[in-house]
Amino acid sequence: MLADAEPVLRQDPVMAELVERHDPYVEPNWDEFERLCISIINQQLSTASAAAVRERVFELFRDEVTPEAVLEADDDALRSAGLSRQKIEYVRNAARAFQENDYTRAGLADYSNEEVLDLLTEIKGVGDWTARMYLLFVLERPDVLPLGDLAVRRGIEQLYGDGDDDLTRAEMREIAEAWRPYRSVATRYIWAEYESE
Repeated sequence: MLADAEPVLRQDPVMAELVERHDPYVEPNWDEFERLCISIINQQLSTASAAAVRERVFELFRDEVTPEAVLEADDDALRSAGLSRQKIEYVRNAARAFQENDYTRAGLADYSNEEVLDLLTEIKGVGDWTARMYLLFVLERPDVLPLGDLAVRRGIEQLYGDGDDDLTRAEMREIAEAWRPYRSVATRYIWAEYESE
């Protein structure tokens, strides 16, 4: 995907500079359920706080984060790892959903982005942002623009704004039109730039 995306992204002068300066942001190779749990953990937390909680949760499960392990885990142990009562409920909802349905890459291969968003957001605790992270990182769909992500919005504003007024989401979507059909790759470059500062 990267080789196909670069010529498209380089047509945008700002994005062309990012392509020169950075490799696109990448993550460890988590499995589907682990990545959904990570997105739930990350909700409304700073990057540093989310990383600390994720590390403690994964340590608790000895890096075997499975639906079965989450459902069997002790509430007090999960709270000690840094999960709120609400997030414990949410990861358990996700665990039950994974036991009942096939949310793997193969299982969702024939679903459109919108259909995947609809399916995932039926799980209580999985909102639009979390579902878009799943599309981008787990399913590796090429054209996802997660404007619910604060770092993406701030990154676009820093790169494309004039510094006086905040850009609206509509303006951000208009800027991102130039990146189609590789907005996921552009997003990874924006994250790489944002994290480098």
